[in-house]
Amino acid sequence: MRWLAREAEALGVEVFPGFAAAEVLHAEDGRVLGVATGDQGIGKDGVAGPNYQRGVELRGKYTIFAEGARGHLGRRLIERFRLDEGRDPQTYALGIKELWEVPEAVHEEGIVQHTAGWPLDRHTYGGSFLYHAADRQVAVGFVVGLGYANPWLSPFEEFQRFKTHPAIRPLFEGGKRISYGARLITAGGLQSLPRLVFPGGALVGCEAGFLNAARIKGTHGALVSGCLAAEAAFAALAEGRSGDELSAYPEAFARSWLHEDLHRTRNFKPFMDRGLVAGSVLFGIDQVVLRGRAPWTLHRNTPDYAKLRPAAECPRIEYPRPDNVVSFDRLTSVYLSNTNHEENQPAHLTLRDPKVPVDVNLAIFGGPEARYCPAGVYEFVDEAGGAKRLQINAQNCVHCKTCDAKDPTQNIVWVVPEGGGGPVYPNM
Repeated sequence: MRWLAREAEALGVEVFPGFAAAEVLHAEDGRVLGVATGDQGIGKDGVAGPNYQRGVELRGKYTIFAEGARGHLGRRLIERFRLDEGRDPQTYALGIKELWEVPEAVHEEGIVQHTAGWPLDRHTYGGSFLYHAADRQVAVGFVVGLGYANPWLSPFEEFQRFKTHPAIRPLFEGGKRISYGARLITAGGLQSLPRLVFPGGALVGCEAGFLNAARIKGTHGALVSGCLAAEAAFAALAEGRSGDELSAYPEAFARSWLHEDLHRTRNFKPFMDRGLVAGSVLFGIDQVVLRGRAPWTLHRNTPDYAKLRPAAECPRIEYPRPDNVVSFDRLTSVYLSNTNHEENQPAHLTLRDPKVPVDVNLAIFGGPEARYCPAGVYEFVDEAGGAKRLQINAQNCVHCKTCDAKDPTQNIVWVVPEGGGGPVYPNM
């Protein structure tokens, strides 16, 4: 991203780091006029402090939204303009990643490895990646599909357990962790793509969901969709237009190799819902025998958050304690993400109803937010008289958006914190 910012600035693009877009600006007729950045200097009590600074409006003839998976503003736009009407529910995965410096003896620059399954059970989608980069650095990560049913599952602990496998552990023994991070992945594919345009703007990249999960291609789709939207906007501006729908963008996408790529793998996620073994066999037939041109398109009707089963119906998963050699705890990991937020500000992890976490999530699902969060943001603490209370440690948040997508009651809403807050990932 730092390299891309330099390239953009060299072309005359103005980049404003440290100012989070917090609000979409609309005209009276509903069309998008631009965005407003968030106010700064507001205390936890919601009252403006001595350093208060009002956000600014950034208006444009067209606004292209590229916030990544589960974008804060993109989510509002999809709801307002009903962009997902007639589409399958979007599906997500959580990717957790570490950067290591390993001994020369085990480092092979250029090596790429992927695995599927273990330590997850056969019914849970997920797998790992290992990339050997320059300077004895290795990026290792684990991806867990958020359609899992057992609320006792912890993606973070599954990742730590993965590194203890006999074929993986020797790579990291004697090494040093440099960085840690996590991010949501939009993985629904072609059937889950929302309508891409609305009056005054468009969605691109993972904001819309152009990731090809089957081929592990995300950057490709983000770049191509951005180029197609830019070309449509450029043509519209040349014609003196503004504020209308950039219909040329989805039309160009429908003719592009990106659409063909996503169409060929459109049945990947529906097949994988049937389990790792059965899904892999069926998708293999789909790709090898039918070459992705099957005369049918499979659909998925249940969003990830609705797939959690009551905790009492699921087996508990007991995870081993971290050994602090290749496996670690959450807080030690968050430290390596260089996450920081101004402490005296309203929490950016908001609850629609403060009673739901204890009365519903804890009572029925065993408090899954304490496990699916990879940063230790959510924890249930004891109150006087034996009652429980959800404590939100917003300072720990690495902005992965998992809580916003997986919360079984959709009670947690992620909003932007004060500009400049969040993780700082070196070389991630």
